[in-house]
This record gives sequence, structure tokens and C-alpha cells, in this order.
Amino acid sequence: MILISCAQGSEEWHRARAGIITASMFATARTRVGELDDRQKAYVDAILSGKSEKDAMARAGYKAVPRSAIIERAIAGEPIGDFSEVAKNYAFRLAIERISGEPLDEGFETFAMRRGHELEPAARAEHEVQSGLIVQRAGFVLSDDGAYGCSADGFIGEDGGSEYKCFINPEKLRAFHIDNDASEVFEQAQGCMWLTGRKWWHIGLYCPALAPVGRQLWWRSFQRDDAYIEKLKHDLTSFKALVDGFEQQLKQEAA
Repeated sequence: MILISCAQGSEEWHRARAGIITASMFATARTRVGELDDRQKAYVDAILSGKSEKDAMARAGYKAVPRSAIIERAIAGEPIGDFSEVAKNYAFRLAIERISGEPLDEGFETFAMRRGHELEPAARAEHEVQSGLIVQRAGFVLSDDGAYGCSADGFIGEDGGSEYKCFINPEKLRAFHIDNDASEVFEQAQGCMWLTGRKWWHIGLYCPALAPVGRQLWWRSFQRDDAYIEKLKHDLTSFKALVDGFEQQLKQEAA
């Protein structure tokens, strides 16, 4: 990895992220439409492996032969699925940033981003108190090829790292504190471990408003999932090709 030591929210940090597919946007980059659902995929895979329609139906849980244009195209070996509009828009923004070398939003920070940067030191300190660990400030991490990156809020020893969120949305706070559901940050945590080569990652949700009941920091440890990371890398390689294509189109139009 390539580590750029810079304060999050700084001009250097914004410039370092320009044109980079970042871990916080991996979920957006991977969103697709018009693809097979799990049952359809099970049926198509069975048919393509040589199973009879009856066996394929049983494997996928269908009581009748499924009739769908997308299934027919998949069985015929035709391409299916496409990136969502939000993924395409993100890819196009990255293509422009690659060309300019500057963030398209000129480093604009939303209230949520500014709040997160301001509260990060307090979140890190509370995490150290609760975990008994020493968290070393990191910076912006780039993959060796410079295509992907993540803002690592901290490194812990040789194998761990940390990320702090400062949500104020009650829906998100309830998901973490009441439902113990951290699925929203799982992908980002795995992305950070992929890019840094670390084995585990702590995700902390910091909310000072809950300090009166001692719940100002909710945190959880995620272990590296190499199978998930391989799928992540595969999907992101396809997304990077989309960004490359947009960049080439823009340069050709200017030529």
C-alpha cells in the first residue's frame, strides 16, 4: 500500500482522493441492475451445468419452469445486467477528476463530513479507553496501482485498524445500538483490510449525545474475509473499467 500522511478534510486529503475509487463508495460502485436474483442464478447455473429442467427447478425452488427474458439471455450466454445510474454517475465523476487532478466538488464538505472530522479525535480517544489499545493516526491509503483508496482513521499494532462514524440519523443509530446491525459498514471494513493488508478492523459509532448513559461509543471488530474480498476486487475491477472507458471517451472528444 501507499500511505499518504494527511489530515482528513485537509486540502491535501481532498486532492489525494480525487479520481480514486474509495472504500466509502465501494457499495455505490458495485450497485447493478437487471441481474439474476439468487433463485434465477441457481436455476441458470444448474441448466448450464447440464442438469435437466426438473432438477434445475428443484435446486432453485421453482414449482414450474421459470419464464423470464433475463433467464433466457443468461442461458444463451448473452450479457445481462448493467451498472446502476448512481454507479455510472460516480464513475463519470471519477473520470473527470482523473483528468483535472482535482476533486470535482472543489473539496466541499457536507455537515456530516465536517462533523465526523471534528469528532474523530474524541472517538479515537474513547476507543482507546474502552479497548485498552493504542490507536495510531494514519491518513489516506492507496493501492499499489493508485486506483483504489481508503481513509484509515487509525492503525492498531501490525494487524489492525479502525474507522469511526459519527452518525446522527436516528435510524442508523438504532440499527447499531438496538439491533446490533453493522452491515452498513461491513463492506467498507473489508475494503480497508484489503487495501492495508490488515487482519482485523474496528468500526466505531461515536455519538456524544449518548454520553449520559455511557453509550457514546458503539464499536465492533471485523475479521478479514478473504473470500468476500476476492469478490469485492472482481466487482471493482469491472467498475474501474467503466471509469477508464469514460476517461478515454472524454479525452477522445477533446482530441
